[in-house]
Amino acid sequence: MSEPVNPALTRRGFLSTSAKLGAVVMAAPYISRGASAGSDAINVALIGCGAQGRVLLNAAIKIPDLRFKAVCDIWPYNRTYCERLLGKFGHQAKPFEDYKEMLSAVPDLDAVIVATPDFYHAEHANGCMKAGKHVYCEKLMANTVENARSMVLTQRETKKLLQIGHQRRSNPRYQHALGKLVREGNILGRINNLSGQWNRAVSDDLVAPPSQVLPEAVLHKYGYANMHEFSNWRWFKKYAGGPISDLGAHQIDIYNWFLNATPKSVMASGGADYYKSHEWYDNVIAIYEFTTPTGPVRAQYQVLTTTSAGGGYHEYFMGDEGALKMSENPKYTKLYREARAPEWDQWVTKGWLKKPGEGEEGAAVAGKPWDKAEKPKFTMAAPRSSVVDVRETAALSAWDIPVTLDKPIHQPHLENFFDTVRGKTKLNCPADVAFASAITVLRVNEAVAAGAKLTFKPEDFVVA
Repeated sequence: MSEPVNPALTRRGFLSTSAKLGAVVMAAPYISRGASAGSDAINVALIGCGAQGRVLLNAAIKIPDLRFKAVCDIWPYNRTYCERLLGKFGHQAKPFEDYKEMLSAVPDLDAVIVATPDFYHAEHANGCMKAGKHVYCEKLMANTVENARSMVLTQRETKKLLQIGHQRRSNPRYQHALGKLVREGNILGRINNLSGQWNRAVSDDLVAPPSQVLPEAVLHKYGYANMHEFSNWRWFKKYAGGPISDLGAHQIDIYNWFLNATPKSVMASGGADYYKSHEWYDNVIAIYEFTTPTGPVRAQYQVLTTTSAGGGYHEYFMGDEGALKMSENPKYTKLYREARAPEWDQWVTKGWLKKPGEGEEGAAVAGKPWDKAEKPKFTMAAPRSSVVDVRETAALSAWDIPVTLDKPIHQPHLENFFDTVRGKTKLNCPADVAFASAITVLRVNEAVAAGAKLTFKPEDFVVA
């Protein structure tokens, strides 16, 4: 049930935890307001206190009127860390190894955040909803189609909320880009192609300190073969879907969202080419075909885990009048105007765009400053005296999106969830939407294994 922490899980790192927690409190004392109990207070528990659980916890703790009442993890290392962290901010969160015991012992919970490995998402989310709790569950929704379907059916049966953690759907930059630029302004024109990527450098497997190794009996009780697979579950087929699921799910979900469509086919190439101790493909390249009201769209996606080259992680929407390059990291986000497009001055006047070189993007995201965005290196148009090959198009002008995010990247999505619990809004990524994205992602691994182009039927994306 646990997601291990990263990256250098050493004895020294473990012993320094208390000191680091104290430093966090000194650096950001304002977030103690997350423990306040106003009229809208929500009692919350966290299941899965590993790396992603901590990311969500650090975002949620900044949200007013949340009271963390419990934390649950099979690994004492993780469980103790989160219990102590919450205690520093005034939360009295009881620690549990078993989530069923937690639900029984803390009956006044309103909502549960599930951040366990993918193969446990269905069990934990379904169990919590059946116990009368609203659920925020990390992506990918589940590691199998059957598990994902069961989550939607349980949500319908219990009428509880189920938000899946595709957090870009609540990011104001993405919402602005889609709502104003792509849909209302149609400044990209006809979108014909998409590309996206998430490239990461080679990394070593995680290794727990010898003093923190779980007994085999405990590992087997919760479905893990050994401590190595427990610590590196993302790489094994029993527990997850590999990098295309772990990283690609975030971005492929954006393909469906921005196109307001699901694909009709996918072909893919990949393999366990580099890491000999892993089961899942460490490098995958996929090509989708979409049908939209304006015509076909071909979309490429790659996830590489053996190089950080290629310009970070982003989604790139390319139309005949403009192109939009989006990323959670502002320095990778740009808008490009084609020479044939109508002038964009009206969008600048409306405040939807910034002219090239007008101010700098950035501010703070995810609790730390990003590198300042590079100033555009493009001219508004190629000088007439420049010599351009007849097969080459002159460089496009680059524009900026004025909307910024000064919160941790997961915080708006959590805020959307808790505001929906309070009845103030609607979920940005409910269960049926996330199910369609899960189908879109999981089929990639099937295409790699089959070595063939696979087709989707419209009913594939519908639960029942």
